[in-house]
Order: sequence, then C-alpha cells, then structure tokens
Amino acid sequence: MPDDTTANAAMRRYWNEVAGPRWVGRQGVQEARNVEMLGILLAAAAARPGERVLDIGCGTGVTTQPYAEAVGPTGHVTGIDISQPMLDAARRRIDAAGLHNVTLTLADAQVHEFAPAAYDLLTSRLGVMFFADPTAAFRNLFGALRPGGRLCMAVWAPLAENVHWKIPFDIAVKHLGPPAPEPAHAPGPHAFGDRDYLRGILNAAGFADIASEPRHFHIRGDTAAHMAEHVGLFGAVQRLMDEKGADEATRRAIIAETETAFAAYATPDGIRLPATFLLVTARRAQ
Repeated sequence: MPDDTTANAAMRRYWNEVAGPRWVGRQGVQEARNVEMLGILLAAAAARPGERVLDIGCGTGVTTQPYAEAVGPTGHVTGIDISQPMLDAARRRIDAAGLHNVTLTLADAQVHEFAPAAYDLLTSRLGVMFFADPTAAFRNLFGALRPGGRLCMAVWAPLAENVHWKIPFDIAVKHLGPPAPEPAHAPGPHAFGDRDYLRGILNAAGFADIASEPRHFHIRGDTAAHMAEHVGLFGAVQRLMDEKGADEATRRAIIAETETAFAAYATPDGIRLPATFLLVTARRAQ
C-alpha cells in the first residue's frame, strides 16, 4: 500500500495548490452554495452527545463544527483532510467557536493509521470521491469504525442529475469539444454517482446495511454572474478548459453563456439551481 506521502499524490497537489486556496478565498460563497445539503446530512448523521466522530475530507470545518457541538464536551471529532490551506481555515473556525473537542489531522484517509475501532460515526460531505484506490480507502476507514458504528456521507449524484454542473459543461463542450476519455470511475466529484459501483466498494470493505438514496436540494447563490464564475474555478468545466488550453476569450464566452442560462433560475431570494446528491448510509455489524 502507498504510504501517507505518496497515495493520491495528484489530488494532494490539486487541493493544496489549486482548489484548496481557491476554496478558502471564496469560503463564504462556497459554504452558502451547499447549505441545504449540509442540513440534510447533519440530520441524517444524527451525532449524539459523547460520540466519537471522524469527519473525512473535512475541508474548512463546515461540518466539523456542528458535529463537535452535537457530541459535546464528552465527545470528540477528528477532522482529516489532505489540504493544508483548508485545514488552516478549519482551525480558525474551530478556535473562533471556542471548541476544545476537535482534532484536525493533515493526512490521507486512504492510508492513515487510525486507531482501531475508535469511532462511532464516519461521515463526509463531498470528501470521499477523490481516492486513488477507493476500495483500499474504505477498508482502512472500516477498521476505524467500532462494531455497531455507522457511516453517513454525502456524494454527488451523476452530472446529468445536477443542473449546476450539466448546463455549463454542455456549453463548454460546445466551445471546446469533449474531454479526453478517462477510466470508468476515475477520482473526481462524480466518481460515486454509479450507485452499484459504490455499493460494491462498501460491501467489499465490510460494511452492512448499505443504502444510497438520492436527495434533492438547491445550490444557492446571490447572482447568476457569481454562480457562473464558480464553474470556471472548480469542477468539470474548469478541468475541461484547462485540458483544452482554452484562451481567455473562450473562457469568457463559456462563463457568459452560463450566466445567461443560470439567470432563468432566479428567485426573489437569489439563484436556486436544482441539484441531487446521494445520501449514503451503512454500518459495521456488531
């Protein structure tokens, strides 16, 4: 098995050098986008006082903080992420909240040596789709879960089920052509959109009572322009523009067309784009 410095090297570079700093720079906007998803996940995970929680891919701590508040001073939350810029932001959040029951760990959950059977709850909001070897990763995570413990996480449904990705991606393909073929289930935001594939990984890792339920919500933003700007910085469109070496005029054209399309989703409270994630639950048998 690769060690903690070599596994997922490409994703480590991406989240430390590209996406992580961008995310932190737009932290308020990023968190507002997925606030509905956050509420659904927290309610489903139902962390209880005294529990020990592992927050996988914790990022800037937007999930870590409410879990720490839920488990209280008799419980504990460990947040793990490969991005130092995002963990730095998480530390600022946790310190500002005055929480003392949180450990933040810079490490790769695929290979990190967790204490055996140490956690009551494994959870993640969009932080598990980037493993180079997801089967190895979930086997490793399974070992960290106590018998009777539970898994509750959010992963993106396929791109086709998410207007906020599909609209700009189709526009980008019109301008640039399709992306180069990738292996099936390559690491990325939609790697676990295939429900059967994800179920097979969790089953092979040892989890029981596996369920994957689509949950519908809205991506939120204040203006169509701000929402369109986002697609040039993260995700499939950003990767396609970089892959094709799109010039500045083409990039501007893609963003402008996306802004026009997103404007159709304006409400009195801002832009609301229909979206779908999969709420994935499982447990470790007693």
